[in-house]
Amino acid sequence: MPSAQQRHPQGPQENVNGISSTTADSEIEVLCGPLINYQHMGYPSGGRPIWNGTVLIVTKPTPMNPRLEYGPAGSRGETMTAEGLKLYQDPDKAFWRFSLEVPLTDGQAEWSYAIPNLRFLSDVHGKHGRRSFWVPGAEESMRIMFHSCNGFSLGTDEDYWSGPALWNDVNRIHEQRPFHVMIGGGDQIYNDGVKVNGPLKPWVNIGNPHKRRHYPFDNKMRAECDQYYYDNYVRWYSTEPFATANAAIPQVNIWDDHDIIDGFGSYTDGFMKCAVFRGIGGVSFKYYCLFQHHTAPPVSTYTTDAPETMSANHKGTASADPRQTENTYVHKRTADDPSWIVGKTPGPYVEERSRSLYMRLGKRIAFCGLDARTERTRHQVNYPETYDLIFERLEREFNAAHGAITHLIILLGVPIAYPRLAWLENILSSPLIAPLRLLHKRFGIAGGLFNQFDGGVEMLDDLDDHYTARQHKDERRELILRLQKLAQQHAIRVTIVSGDVHLAAVGRFYSNGAHDTPAENDPRYMPNIISSAITNKPPPKAVANLLARRNKIHHLRDGNTDETMLNMFNEQPGGNMKSSNANKCTMPSRNFACITEIPDTAPETMDGVTNGIADVQRANSSEVIPAGDTGREGKKRPSGDKNKGHHALHRGEAEAGTKHPAADGVTNQGTFKGGLNVSIRVEIDNTNHNGATQGYGLCIPKLEPVTNGA
Repeated sequence: MPSAQQRHPQGPQENVNGISSTTADSEIEVLCGPLINYQHMGYPSGGRPIWNGTVLIVTKPTPMNPRLEYGPAGSRGETMTAEGLKLYQDPDKAFWRFSLEVPLTDGQAEWSYAIPNLRFLSDVHGKHGRRSFWVPGAEESMRIMFHSCNGFSLGTDEDYWSGPALWNDVNRIHEQRPFHVMIGGGDQIYNDGVKVNGPLKPWVNIGNPHKRRHYPFDNKMRAECDQYYYDNYVRWYSTEPFATANAAIPQVNIWDDHDIIDGFGSYTDGFMKCAVFRGIGGVSFKYYCLFQHHTAPPVSTYTTDAPETMSANHKGTASADPRQTENTYVHKRTADDPSWIVGKTPGPYVEERSRSLYMRLGKRIAFCGLDARTERTRHQVNYPETYDLIFERLEREFNAAHGAITHLIILLGVPIAYPRLAWLENILSSPLIAPLRLLHKRFGIAGGLFNQFDGGVEMLDDLDDHYTARQHKDERRELILRLQKLAQQHAIRVTIVSGDVHLAAVGRFYSNGAHDTPAENDPRYMPNIISSAITNKPPPKAVANLLARRNKIHHLRDGNTDETMLNMFNEQPGGNMKSSNANKCTMPSRNFACITEIPDTAPETMDGVTNGIADVQRANSSEVIPAGDTGREGKKRPSGDKNKGHHALHRGEAEAGTKHPAADGVTNQGTFKGGLNVSIRVEIDNTNHNGATQGYGLCIPKLEPVTNGA
């Protein structure tokens, strides 16, 4: 067994936190948890891979030190223990992290864990018993669940939407065929209520924008916001059925704006630099570190009445505010987590450095999640040097893997292959809006059109977030080209997963018709799986239908790459009309995604793909493609198949939808050996508290490089 593990000792013991271990007659009061995370995979020289993860609980302050026991489920072998590491404690609460090391075996395995001597203060739902999680076999890749937008926007009737009902379906599918990891694509929690029923309400109600911009964020407001964010995390992460998934499926998370507050990073620069926004950026980062990453937070966060916190150095908040450290313990990290890719300089509005992620998801799948919020402004998503750090890390990891990695999953919180709405941006930012803005400022007219912060058009912060927004086009193009180059150099298929937009869709980049390259051999073929939201309400049908009508073939200015969306949704979920019958590419209904590797040993199957790709292309050849349907990025249509992209690009996309073998979200057999089965599970009826879904599937081929002379 790994040296970090040991048999459970008897009686109290001094530990690294300087306090006593639990004894048989002591109890620790639990406020939240357990929450399980996946951290990284270790590859010892000559040995089996080691799965590294963590479990987090939040307790009332205690002189006792909790211990976690874990081992193979059902086994009577030796139980391993992990001693609790205290990450943070103040007079009200303590955060404990337990680090787990699991040696992988020949096949996937279930491991169970329990923390003795805990007392839960709320309805326990069986939490006194053992919990379990699954790890893949040493030669297997992980089975993945992807979700985003796990909360409700302000003003939503949560009962009408049956709360977080889709987590019931996640748990059901997990029982059928377990997930090894669940990836949170952003907005794992919605903290927007801080401005409506929280401590920011008086500030939001200040009518004068100048006074609002210069309002101080003193230690009193910081403490009130700190309490609000903490309480909201505890409430949401303890809500069933989400809480059950939290304890059973190891998480990997990247944050987005609602983890802070709606639109953070995309308002005007002058307003984003105001004290209140900088302050809540720091408070939200603290609890993002603790709850979502199981890591120690900064010692202090920004306030306007502590000079020590009002500037940042290359590490983050310059120094500690003694008021924030009074009766408070914060664990001092000795090194960054090995999965992190830490930015060089703090963000412009969050006084901390970005933390993107890299980790292996088993044998053949790598994962990279971009922190696209810490450094975000209206005119950038990430600093150029941060992209350099990310691609340097990917190069090192791929070289060290010696060809074992065949798939790279990139997490971008906001879709990158998505219909353009430049015309709407132009209208909302045009001088035509100025009279309405004046009437709103003086008389409150058109209040729903303008946000409560900088007085800008409410919808613009969402549009400015998009990679397809005009100010992000160059950054977007550069990222796409770098990913294509990486795919070609290392023969790795790149798949992008994204959330944010509250509907389901699949976009694709691919070589244009002039290249006549099969998708299986095309390093430019990069699907963008868009799965959003698992909990929040979808947009109106009219919005989804409008986006579908904007599904044109766009041409990247490199002259080689085209982009369009896949006709994925062949029928309405359960027969319930979520969009128009003509809309086959955007689905406005709550959803999540399942990703399952097809082993190289699995038989290739075309079950459910009745006619194959040739017949699908013939059936689609009658589509009327508007003359000059070039999109706006590249003006001149390249030669070759001008309709390529409006139909299936390969066998794995043929009859994508409910008839595809991948639709069930469970099977590991499919169209391409070594490919990825993708199922988007779409809610049938939001009044059904069971969260029943309809599956829509496709298969992504691994990249087969063309050899010389082929």
